[in-house]
Amino acid sequence: MRLYHPVLSIAGSDSSGGAGIQADIKTISAIGCYAMTAITAITAQNTCGVRAIQGIEPHVVDAQIQAVFDDIPPLAVKTGMLYDAVTVQTIAEALKRNHARNVVVDPVMVSTSGSPLIEPDAVEAIKSLIFPLAALVTPNYNEAVWLTGETEPERQAEALHAMGCRNVLLKGGDSQRTDIKIDYLSVVGTGLRQLTADAVDTRNTHGTGCTLSSAIASYLALGLNIDDAVAQGKLYVTHALQAGSFVNCGSGHGPVNHFFAPRRLKTYNPKTSTNDN
Repeated sequence: MRLYHPVLSIAGSDSSGGAGIQADIKTISAIGCYAMTAITAITAQNTCGVRAIQGIEPHVVDAQIQAVFDDIPPLAVKTGMLYDAVTVQTIAEALKRNHARNVVVDPVMVSTSGSPLIEPDAVEAIKSLIFPLAALVTPNYNEAVWLTGETEPERQAEALHAMGCRNVLLKGGDSQRTDIKIDYLSVVGTGLRQLTADAVDTRNTHGTGCTLSSAIASYLALGLNIDDAVAQGKLYVTHALQAGSFVNCGSGHGPVNHFFAPRRLKTYNPKTSTNDN
């Protein structure tokens, strides 16, 4: 019997479907992996902003994660909006207990529209409990400043490594440059490298951070190394931005087009690790 490539997203729900769990499911599925979820919070939001947030009880978050690991162990895990410190601690314990691999941490703190998405006490908990478990951490510029107090990529990466992050992707998609977007990847042992992509002229950027981290986790689940998974993840987001750039969906920051080139669910032979096309 062949198996799917399961990927678990631990994140909040976006009622408008452009970010959070909904964007993660779309991304993971479009790349050809099997999407699973553990919801940390429910948000009432649309393309213009967040109206309300309700956290899920930590023991229910833990139960979701454990139910998945007990039956369909994921090949990669992505974390997004983790809501509060108690939930963060619960998730960290569950990931350690289940020996989670290929953990991609998107330290979601503020929505595209500028609304705060986590409680203040969650930040320190994420830094001390979640970062050391991560294969990759993917903060945007504002999140990196908030986490480290530094403004230069080199010093941000150094500070994040000191917090226990093995590999760091500093996202530059929120910069004001209109020609290219520059990310910085710091992989242990290789130093800081620039990764560039063509800028896409669009206001439809809702959920791009969620989409990127889910894409990277999916490519890790498919067997790519960090460098290649990041490169493929960035390419996926660029294509999704381009495909959705001319569509009007909502009055604010609309979603990307996750399904510009969807793939069927990929499978592999667990005895030989042979993947299908």
